[in-house]
Amino acid sequence: MASSKPTSLPNGTATGHNTASSPKIAEPTASEMKKMYRDMLLIRRFEEKSGQLYGMGLIGGFCHLYIGQEAVVVGIQSVQKEQDTVITSYRDHGHMLACDMEPKGVLAELTGRIGGYSRGKGGSMHMFSAEKKFYGGHGIVGAQVPIGTGLAFGHKYKGDGGVNIVYFGDGAVNQGQVYESFNMAALWKLPVVYVIENNRYSMGTSQARGAAGELYKRGEGYGIPGRQIDGMDVLAVRKAAVEALEHARSGKGPIILEMMTYRYRGHSMSDPAKYREKDEVEKMRSQHDPIETLKAVLVDKKFANDDDFKSIEKEVKQLVNEAAEFAQTSPEPDAAELWTDVLVDA
Repeated sequence: MASSKPTSLPNGTATGHNTASSPKIAEPTASEMKKMYRDMLLIRRFEEKSGQLYGMGLIGGFCHLYIGQEAVVVGIQSVQKEQDTVITSYRDHGHMLACDMEPKGVLAELTGRIGGYSRGKGGSMHMFSAEKKFYGGHGIVGAQVPIGTGLAFGHKYKGDGGVNIVYFGDGAVNQGQVYESFNMAALWKLPVVYVIENNRYSMGTSQARGAAGELYKRGEGYGIPGRQIDGMDVLAVRKAAVEALEHARSGKGPIILEMMTYRYRGHSMSDPAKYREKDEVEKMRSQHDPIETLKAVLVDKKFANDDDFKSIEKEVKQLVNEAAEFAQTSPEPDAAELWTDVLVDA
């Protein structure tokens, strides 16, 4: 089936109705930009390794890779505060790594080992880390949105100054529970940033064929401001995240960020992605790749040189290789683990 060729991207400045105010945004320093480059590269190499292990039969079940979308979570995470919480869908490995969860623990969970974040029982789609304020990893489409809204309610109730960032895709945006959440968040002015990761295809259906209207305007009926951002540009994402987090943190209620991004692989590892033309994917890779785009900026500003990039690549490669080794040697869970973590002791 021919695709709708969704290769154009916004310039990062388009805004929706009733937009958030714009606080003064400091330009990222050289070290901050290099860290964003490193974090995106870690996600890319980690996901490539995950794809390899899946192909070897070492990862079972579903496995949804984040390759191509790295700028979204890295840009937002770079300006979050310690008390902020994160929740997302099943395409979650990149979000875990951006939350500073250990690559070893994430990959061991993918291979179903006891050293994984959910002791090998959650797999690719269901991982938690309360310590890192990462609340999943949810396999039901759109289910994380009301949970994230509840986490935002918790921030407001406790008065801890935190914001919840809830990520969901262009397919989930059509779920009814999303709009129930919008209504409650708007009524109670909850500190939540709704991030729509619009990678252009909900499973195998292009967004243009499955969703009417502009997604960032979906909150207009509730008085929720929205913005559409170039999600392939980590600096544009970072700038928008500063504004959105300030909006939510200052008591103005929820805000929507539609990140126009793109996944290079299929919906999951079992998806051959025949609904897209090869030149569409190659055009996105060659013209809009988030890692190469930031690398060009670093070079242009003389913030980094070839030696710096080689050093970062070496560090990332070592981390991923160590994670792969751990993921294959950590023991499998004991059968008794079937009865743990089922109910809360009260």
